[in-house]
This record gives sequence, C-alpha cells and structure tokens, in this order.
Amino acid sequence: MESVLVSACLQGVPCRFDGRGKASSETAAAIGDRRPVSFCPEVAAGLSTPRRPAEIVGGDGHDVLDGRARVVDDTGRDVTEAFLEGAGRALEAARRAGCTEALLMARSPSCGRGRVYDGTFTGELRDGDGVTAALLERHGITVRPAPGG
Repeated sequence: MESVLVSACLQGVPCRFDGRGKASSETAAAIGDRRPVSFCPEVAAGLSTPRRPAEIVGGDGHDVLDGRARVVDDTGRDVTEAFLEGAGRALEAARRAGCTEALLMARSPSCGRGRVYDGTFTGELRDGDGVTAALLERHGITVRPAPGG
C-alpha cells in the first residue's frame, strides 16, 4: 500500500500551536486508500503544545534552509533551529515509510505550501513554502496543501 506523509493535526491530533487538531472529511478524501504517516515537525523537534505562534521573517522556508531567513514566535524568540530539526525529522519519516507525496497544513511556517504567513503576525500571506515543505520538495517529495486550506 502506498504511504503519504500527513500533518498530524490534519488527522485530528491536537498538536497545532493552539493545541487543537484540524481533521476534516476533505483531508480523509485526499488521503484516500493510501496509508497515512502522521507527523508534526514542531512536536518532533521538542516544541510544546500549545506554543506561541511562529512565522517566517525575511522570506520563506527555502530562505530558512539557505540561512537567509529566520522563524520567530510572536514574542520575538528565534525558533529557527527547532523548525530545521523538525523538517529533518519529517524527511526521515517520509523516507522510512517510502512516501513520495506529503499532504500538509496550509499556511504553516513548517508545513505551508504555496502561501505562508508573512512574518508580521497580522494575518497577511506571502507566496512561499514552510520549512518542512521546502525540505521535502528539495528531496523529491511532492507537497500538497490541505484541501480547503
């Protein structure tokens, strides 16, 4: 059976920054008959649940991977290293399970694909990917945002 890496919050695991999950019938339909490999990069890196909201400042996840941008929480605390560690652990999990695709939480600084919050904590979005999404894409894993996200 084919496996797909899925943001754990999309499967109802209460691991989002606000301590909630975000399961939906749309996500279940997108997974289909594949085996979901649930994973939360932020929790895997040791960040607490709930935790302060974080955004990428100075670019997107590709810029974070290249050392040109940082991930900070809404108090200004730099959490870049945790996001990089979580992304690496997500890549390891995807490889172990043989995943060629990932279904990730939209707009997240870890999992966002195509659009992420812009680093101002005002709800504004910018084009780009989260840190985990960027790392997975760089390693040949197709990343799709959650349906309806």
